Amino acid sequence: MPIWKKNLWLCCLSCFIVSIGMSQLAPMLPLYLAEMGMKGEAEIARWSGLIFGINFVTLAVSAPIWGRLSDRFGRKPMVLRASGWLAVIMLGFGFAETPEHLFILRLIQGALSGFLGAAVPLVAQETPKERSGWALGLFFTSQVSGALVGPLIGGWLIEAWSCRQAFIIVSAWCFLGFLALFFIHETFHPKPQAAAIPMKTVWRELPHPRLIVGLFITTLILQFSLNTIQPIVTIYIAALIPASSHIALIAGAVFAATGIASALAASPLGKLSDRIGASRVLFFSLVTAALCFLPQAFVSTPLELGILRFLVGIAGAGLVPSINALIRQYTPSDYLGRIYGLNQSAQFIGISSGSFLGGTLAGFTGIAGVFLVPGILLLLCALWFYIIAHRTEKIM
Repeated sequence: MPIWKKNLWLCCLSCFIVSIGMSQLAPMLPLYLAEMGMKGEAEIARWSGLIFGINFVTLAVSAPIWGRLSDRFGRKPMVLRASGWLAVIMLGFGFAETPEHLFILRLIQGALSGFLGAAVPLVAQETPKERSGWALGLFFTSQVSGALVGPLIGGWLIEAWSCRQAFIIVSAWCFLGFLALFFIHETFHPKPQAAAIPMKTVWRELPHPRLIVGLFITTLILQFSLNTIQPIVTIYIAALIPASSHIALIAGAVFAATGIASALAASPLGKLSDRIGASRVLFFSLVTAALCFLPQAFVSTPLELGILRFLVGIAGAGLVPSINALIRQYTPSDYLGRIYGLNQSAQFIGISSGSFLGGTLAGFTGIAGVFLVPGILLLLCALWFYIIAHRTEKIM
């Protein structure tokens, strides 16, 4: 087996394990706070939001810093640092005594971890450019699959033991992912002098800086759009079927539809991008996502919503890997960590702003606006990206 394929499978295995661990926090957190003795739904919800959200703020700030260090010291040390630190943080969660402890741990996690932001440059760097779409799609599949399985395993762990013990077990899983990464053989040889070059100079040396900026903005709009609906899906389903006693179960199925579709479609769409070009897959995925977002405002049943969310998941599988593949294609190897770091910042800004503004937007425009606004933004983004990509040596 070629070295790059061995590296890819090890990264996917580690990503799957780590994603299982990372995805457990959101469903566990309210139960853990209650286990600590916190009373009142409003107080638990407030602390859950603060603890969960602070991670994305520190990730957005620290991602470019770690990206620059990966250009200086190599990709492998960064993924080892991120996965190892995540295992330590999860262990700390298992011994936390107060909500303040959890808040501080999440803040530090964002500042010092960032596994996915460290792993993507490694996968992109080690994979031949002509296979990067497939490889990044496969990596995305491992990430989404772990995130889908994680909450199910987390629920079983809580039922069998407790939240505290569950976090300790999750820490052990993350440590297994950390150990798997030791077997990676990195072929990239960092150049400290290149890492010391100022960002202004790096920007001038990029062959198509406008395209890279367009990818950053596309990432931000994509994550904003995907996360605006997170706070209101359950409310929307309750409005569609007010007499049902299975709202939570149906909402969970609707949420899962997007992830399942992404996991199934990422690798085939990655292969397609290697054949016809990542820019074309990205453009048509943006249009598809927009056209699937808009009618969600007018559905009359949860089944219709679930089908449209499934289609959004397919489109999403063509977006993230294509963006990463284009960054790989149009960024010199010596600067790959920094550019991916900036793209990660755009991603986390989109996630945090979308999650925060989703409920606010629903208050101003009604629930329909939470689907219409992202749909329009994605459509405008597709048009703008088409113009930029067409002007970039006619790559469209």
